[in-house]
Amino acid sequence: MRNDAEAGTVALDDGQRRWTYAELDKEEARLAGRLQAQGTRVFATLLDNSPAWVIADLAATRAGVVHVPLPVFFSPEQISHALGAAGVDTLLALPAIAARWPQAPTSECTIAGQPLSMLRLSAAAPPMPERTAKITFTSGTTGAPKGVCLDAEAMREVARGLVQAMEPLDIRRHLCALPFAVLLENIAGLMAPLLRGATCLTLPVQKLGLSGSSSFDAARFHAVVMAQRPHSIILLPQMLRIWTGYLAQSSQRAPDSLKLVAVGGAAVGVKLILAARALGIPAYEGYGLSEGASVQTLNLPGADRPGSAGRALPHARLRLAADGEVEVGGALFGGYLGDPIAPPPSWWPTGDLGEIDADGFLHIRGRKKNLLITGFGRNVSPEWVETALRSEDTVAQAVVFGDGQPALSAVLWPVRPDADDAELQAAVDAANATLPDYARVSRWARARADFNSESGLATANGRPQRAAILQRHMDALGFPAT
Repeated sequence: MRNDAEAGTVALDDGQRRWTYAELDKEEARLAGRLQAQGTRVFATLLDNSPAWVIADLAATRAGVVHVPLPVFFSPEQISHALGAAGVDTLLALPAIAARWPQAPTSECTIAGQPLSMLRLSAAAPPMPERTAKITFTSGTTGAPKGVCLDAEAMREVARGLVQAMEPLDIRRHLCALPFAVLLENIAGLMAPLLRGATCLTLPVQKLGLSGSSSFDAARFHAVVMAQRPHSIILLPQMLRIWTGYLAQSSQRAPDSLKLVAVGGAAVGVKLILAARALGIPAYEGYGLSEGASVQTLNLPGADRPGSAGRALPHARLRLAADGEVEVGGALFGGYLGDPIAPPPSWWPTGDLGEIDADGFLHIRGRKKNLLITGFGRNVSPEWVETALRSEDTVAQAVVFGDGQPALSAVLWPVRPDADDAELQAAVDAANATLPDYARVSRWARARADFNSESGLATANGRPQRAAILQRHMDALGFPAT
């Protein structure tokens, strides 16, 4: 229970209205009661960031029902797959979205002042681990999302670890810049700040310049950051790259209110971290995975090594397998939807290759399954080379190939459409200068389309579809057709 002073603190602010912790608790209890009264077992939300989303998430926990947060950038096919796979019997969505299910019994409700529709769906409960409280779907490397089952205590343990680690920063205002259905923002950007009693700024992501899964307007984002003056933000590497470039080109700086801009989801690179900091963005890289209930390591002021993913947070344990694969322990998931693990593992193989240095900082080298073996027998992680390429101002995206080849090749997508080949070649040359000879790119091709789900060259959450990219550019790279 919060005391009177804490209850009166602002918990949520959507830029138009504020909700105190007492008001949040009241709304949460009301929705939890409704879910229990109608016998909800599995509750899905298909909403943009809003106070209503936060209340729905908290209400599901209070009611003891499973919450399935669905990203609005999922395709209709992915949404249908997730609803069926999780056995969702209740769906909360905007009325316009609810119209996609005209046969479903629907009732109207208002949460945090937002009119919404609650649909009752017919679904059979699938097997899932005991104590499952949330199923987070990740699009992974295919179009069919995979459901990761998490229990409430594992998520709370991660949130508590973050609060403990960041206590010296005294963060009181967090700007939620990623969709809440993304587990990183859900745990680190909502659960942890609310546990500490901070204020979460819950604006719709389009107001922040984020559209779909991979389009980002840095000018709009910067204007919101300047107006809201948050203490912390969580960004994806590409968002940091675009914001940093915008500030450099417009001779502006980030507001001095910022104490921490945590960056995760992919490798960042030393050059980008330092460039961001030079413009007033206190960027610190971290590392996590859905199977570990999100973030595991994080660089922080006073415990910082740019180029690494940081040290283990209080809730996390790390070790390396004999082949260099990173394994995590601590707050782990119970299993995948439809394929529960019994009992839950003590250690989970992440699929990432890495090193832990003498001071405990984790260095991620790339995905184990993506490891290339060149024609000269050298092992190369393509993510290592791709990070070097993306560290150059001209390159927005890069995918590296070369398994069985005498040298590496790359497909590049420029930051600016008008960037000419000479600029891209200069970026490749600069990246190559930082790499050993066996990891240098000898041939490259300009991508024929942006890396996104619409082009089929990336998943809905922005991960490159390597096979599709290679197939589309084999002739440009000089590879024999298959």
